[in-house]
Amino acid sequence: MNSLLSVENLGVSFGNRVVIENLNFQVKSGDTLAVIGPNGSGKTVLLKALLGLVPYTGSVRWSDTVRIGYVPQKIEADRQLPLTIRDLLTAKSRFLKLGANDMEAACREVGLSFDLLNAAIGAISGGQFQKVLIALAWLGSPNTLLFDEPTASLDELTEERIYDWLHTTQTQRSLTVVLVSHDLSVVYRYANTVLCLSRNKICIGPPREVLSPQLLEELYSAPPMYYQHIHGGNAAGTSERE
Repeated sequence: MNSLLSVENLGVSFGNRVVIENLNFQVKSGDTLAVIGPNGSGKTVLLKALLGLVPYTGSVRWSDTVRIGYVPQKIEADRQLPLTIRDLLTAKSRFLKLGANDMEAACREVGLSFDLLNAAIGAISGGQFQKVLIALAWLGSPNTLLFDEPTASLDELTEERIYDWLHTTQTQRSLTVVLVSHDLSVVYRYANTVLCLSRNKICIGPPREVLSPQLLEELYSAPPMYYQHIHGGNAAGTSERE
């Protein structure tokens, strides 16, 4: 199977500060790649480099068949602007030359209530706004989703539903996912490959082979904490650093 994404010798610097250096990896169609690492390790910068939003050296090659949806961790927007959720979704739909049915389908897919469409963006909660961002990313039916901690503002039940939707959609549509997450239970459950970023060490491989206690301690410069995380009634022992 050919690679959907091939990254070779990727480097990103801001002035004299090197954020990413000599990074190499590939993502195949249908993969879920989870990107982990301590704060400041370059996780968000990596996604922006893959999208061409920041200058970089090296090579980022996407397949000609890729259609990308991107869910940022946050957006720099004045939420006091007199805009509704419908305004945002309609604007992107028009840009993509989509109809109202496509917008409604995207809302249904991610569980965004139609009752919220006429709400001002400043009148909804952070979790609701995050679901709006996911709906925006889903417009155009992408075959590849880039998620930068997409459920950071959501409550536990809504987070569970989003990841269940993501997993079901991925299975049904051969979706490819690149996911930044601090939640190692999510990494163990959904990712077939994990990319660990830090200033001193970069590693990649299957989560249960790569994420040893020693590596996690080395990545985060502190002993990882262990807990029993339960998803849908199924207990799975994982480790996570808060």
